[in-house]
Amino acid sequence: MKKNRKIYVAGHTGMVGSAIVRNLESKGYDNLVFTPSLEYNLTNQQQVIDFFSKEHPDYVINAAAKVGGILANNTYRAQFIYENMMIQNNLIHAAHEHKVKKLLFLGSSCIYPKFAPQPMKEEHLLTGELEYTNEPYAIAKISGIKMCESYFRQYGDNFISVMPTNLYGPNDNFDLTSSHVLPALIRKFHEAKEGKEDFVEIWGTGKPKREFLYVDDLADACVYFLEKLNADKLYNEMKISHINIGFGEDLSIAELANIIANIVGYKGEIRYDSSKPDGMLKKLLDISRLKDLGWQHTTSLDKGIDTAYKWFMENISRWS
Repeated sequence: MKKNRKIYVAGHTGMVGSAIVRNLESKGYDNLVFTPSLEYNLTNQQQVIDFFSKEHPDYVINAAAKVGGILANNTYRAQFIYENMMIQNNLIHAAHEHKVKKLLFLGSSCIYPKFAPQPMKEEHLLTGELEYTNEPYAIAKISGIKMCESYFRQYGDNFISVMPTNLYGPNDNFDLTSSHVLPALIRKFHEAKEGKEDFVEIWGTGKPKREFLYVDDLADACVYFLEKLNADKLYNEMKISHINIGFGEDLSIAELANIIANIVGYKGEIRYDSSKPDGMLKKLLDISRLKDLGWQHTTSLDKGIDTAYKWFMENISRWS
């Protein structure tokens, strides 16, 4: 893959997109193009077509999505399915129409059934009922995976999908009404420390187990597969529709809370509100194929959380 090829990173200002941009630039890719949100609405098909007609990108990375935690997913169900499907449909079809050399679509580990065997393998997709709280988002992402596969099957398009586990890091969302669990806990413990509060209350029982991957590690995996993995190998040789990208280990929310409290420096009590939903009790990706393809993460959980907390402190005015 030549360093001067034009690469379009959709969602370049988000946590994932900005990490991918950092990784591409660190590897010498210098012809990156973006769709600034003030100029382009990716749910608008004509605006997406206009962008592709103007820029003619060689490669497309779709890191654009409407995302959030349990509360946001469960509250804004229509917006989550509509906006995500419109974004990916517009981008994938425009990439086909403009004959891009390769497209990489990013999904989410919530695509797997609620009671999928653990750890979850790629072939467990569409084998059971989804978790209700984020079902609309999951269905949108599943349709994106199948759209990439279908465009390869019908047209021969080199479109591939990767499924990351729970992510965190710089440019994360720390808004307590819409954030994921890890950034929400960082903010909660920080504010409790600053306010000298006696306890912090956390949604659910603390028992569910989750896996977390530092976003710059994900970005490195995405660029690795953009360079090395083609659709024919994924669909015909490996006979799967996507590649899991994970950390390979999980921990309980209670264990995560203790780690974050320690890094932040909060000394008070941690309480759990068992009246709130837990979501899936365990969600760990099988990353055996990821390792077989030659990639593995490099950032430990403690180091990643420490870096994320420092970034939050440097940018705290965004949420004050």
